[in-house]
Amino acid sequence: MKTLLQLAGLAHFSILIASALTPGALDWKRQLAALPPFLRVLFWVYGAFIVLTVAGLGTLTLVNAEAMAAGEPVARSLCAFIAIFWLARLGVQLFVFDARPFLTNWFYKIGYHALTVAFTAFVAIYGWAAIFPGKSFLP
Repeated sequence: MKTLLQLAGLAHFSILIASALTPGALDWKRQLAALPPFLRVLFWVYGAFIVLTVAGLGTLTLVNAEAMAAGEPVARSLCAFIAIFWLARLGVQLFVFDARPFLTNWFYKIGYHALTVAFTAFVAIYGWAAIFPGKSFLP
C-alpha cells in the first residue's frame, strides 16, 4: 500500500503537466479576452489554487505515505479527503464537462482519458487506504 500511495503522490505531479498545457490547449488568452478584467484574473487565480491543491496533495502523500498505509487516524482522514476530492473531480469529468469539442487530436484524447484513469485510480487507492487501513490493496 505504501508503494501505491507513493506512486499516487508522484502521479499528482503528472496531473500538473496537464494543468500547464490547459491554457494553451483551450486558448485561454483569446477565450478569456471577452471577460471583464476581474473575471479574467479570477479565472487564473482559481487555476493557481487548483494547482497548489494538487501539488499539496501529492506532497502530503509522498511525505506521509507510510502513516497513510499504516492507517494512522489523521492519515486515514487525509486519505478520505483526497479520495473525496478526486471522486468529485471524476464526477465533474464524467457528468459536467463536455470536452469533446476540444479533443481535436490524438494527444488531447489520450491525455483526457489518462486523466480519467488517474482520477479513478486516486479514488480507489486513497479510498482503500481510508476504509481498510493497513490492508494490502493488491493480493
